[in-house]
Amino acid sequence: MASLDPGVSFRMTTKGGAFYETSFEGEAGHQKAHTEKIDIVIGSGRKGQTYLYWRGDQLFELPVSYWTSLDRWVNSPGYVDGTADFGRAITPRCMECHATFIQELGESSKAGLHYSKEHLALGISCERCHGAGAEHVRMHSAGGGATATGSSTGAGGASATAFMAKMAPVGFERDRQVEVCGQCHGGIGESLTPAFSFKPGEALTPNISLEANPLARVDVHGNQVALLEKSRCFQSSASMTCSTCHNSHEPEREAAAYSDKCLTCHQASACPTFSKMPKHDVTNCIDCHMPLQESNTLRVDLEDQQVPIEVRNHWIRVYPSQASQHQNSQR
Repeated sequence: MASLDPGVSFRMTTKGGAFYETSFEGEAGHQKAHTEKIDIVIGSGRKGQTYLYWRGDQLFELPVSYWTSLDRWVNSPGYVDGTADFGRAITPRCMECHATFIQELGESSKAGLHYSKEHLALGISCERCHGAGAEHVRMHSAGGGATATGSSTGAGGASATAFMAKMAPVGFERDRQVEVCGQCHGGIGESLTPAFSFKPGEALTPNISLEANPLARVDVHGNQVALLEKSRCFQSSASMTCSTCHNSHEPEREAAAYSDKCLTCHQASACPTFSKMPKHDVTNCIDCHMPLQESNTLRVDLEDQQVPIEVRNHWIRVYPSQASQHQNSQR
């Protein structure tokens, strides 16, 4: 992978079943190489993936990521293109959104951020949204199991029903449901308690202080929850949450496919743009009312130019420029 600096390049390699990132600095024949093993992969791959490596009991971000829409290697978030830097430390807040759990080692004699490799649960498991699985196991072990139809049986039936309601985010009041998503999709924010302190069903604000400025431009780590809450759709509904559109148990659909959710409340014929289009296109409300916008922080090199990555804005509203573009594209 080349960069904007012709003296810096990267190579991805595999050896012995492991994968590595190597940077090269300097002119051919006088290059300085730095290689690190890819130890952890974060990201589903739908948008992209970023890679981490262990240095002792510390975690660092590797400088090259993969971006799916461009089908190419790009500079990782937080890294300036054209630099061969392997020193961006992974904070507990990073892991709080990109893993189920990691134990931070708090020895005061050590500088930096240190973690236990033995107490690391990768990926986003059921517990991040539904709470501790140990409680679920204890409930079933006590004879409070549920039948295939969802009705509880045995002496613990009543408590099992109450527990299952607690375990499911849909059983929470709306604010608590949204905050389950907000712990990661509300932006980086400021941690007020140790990472992974937040438990589904609790209020998020005592644990994480999120930036609440929905007028700020959307970004890779922007507050999508605040933008959604700014939307008239959200404010005029007593029940709308993130899961109204998103099913966290299934792969994400293409953006336009979410238009069926819009049309459960809205009539396509009421849209001024719809009436002006030569071809009545009711299959894509999203690109007009939740457009992709350029990131201010994440830019990648593409054919000797810096290109911003686009992120979808969750403030549902009328964007006149988007409507005009969509209208012209139909002509």
